[in-house]
Amino acid sequence: MTTSTQLTAPILDVTAANGVTYAYRRFGLTGSGAPPLVFLQHFRGTLDNWDPILVDTLAAGREVILLDNAGVGSSSGEVPATVTEMARDAIAFLDALGLARVDLLGFSLGGMVAQEIALLRPRGVRRIVLAGTGPRGGRQMHGWTLDIERAANKDEAELDDLLHIFFGVTESSRALGVQYAQRVFSRTENPDKANGPGVARAQYDAIVEWGIPDPGRLARLAGITQPTLVAAGDNDPMIPTINSQVLADHLPNARLRIFSDAGHGFLFQYPRQFAELVEGFLNDLVPARG
Repeated sequence: MTTSTQLTAPILDVTAANGVTYAYRRFGLTGSGAPPLVFLQHFRGTLDNWDPILVDTLAAGREVILLDNAGVGSSSGEVPATVTEMARDAIAFLDALGLARVDLLGFSLGGMVAQEIALLRPRGVRRIVLAGTGPRGGRQMHGWTLDIERAANKDEAELDDLLHIFFGVTESSRALGVQYAQRVFSRTENPDKANGPGVARAQYDAIVEWGIPDPGRLARLAGITQPTLVAAGDNDPMIPTINSQVLADHLPNARLRIFSDAGHGFLFQYPRQFAELVEGFLNDLVPARG
């Protein structure tokens, strides 16, 4: 067991066969017998944007790996403009670490990448958690509403922007959002490198391409046969919640959980509850629906 936490773990790096040097954090309980849980981040997010409560709760029972994909944060390379290429970059990272089998937790854009990894490397993924995300060709995903797009792409986002994007309109949701901001911005050592504007442009291009309406693309989900936990807030303005239901309806082995009074960042609003849900799912203790 390491003594590192999300706020203290150092940034490590590894150079993959594709020439990219990936930045990552790796810590948690080793020797548990469970495969590492790899975290795949949201739009413009870096290693530092994961909620410490969520990550540390899960790290208490297994090894966790947080990844800056190619061109993001402290990683080298360029951010590709398609989700599929992002998945290939992530696979190169897994190969560089010699990880033959992992669990995946993908949030938002990271959940899109997780789906592609499972399709491209099916035997390398044991279980999948898809949080606040949607399928390729899903519903109302072809670009964001104007207010979300403006807030998400600001060079210097303010607290109100974060609350608008990730949390609900109720006072209770926003209050929990403020607590998340206090936690996530409390790091005092080993900070990750901030993203430049080119990261946002490429990632948004990938998200828009992924969201081009095409119901025929949903048939691809039949290829993701691993047990999958799908979760979302009940009022997600960034990736409409209906897409979590679409995922659950089309994935052969899916479990669905919707969190009330929550938006896109439900996993940061309810980090302990979500961590417990994920832990139970990874240990096969979560009922199929509920």
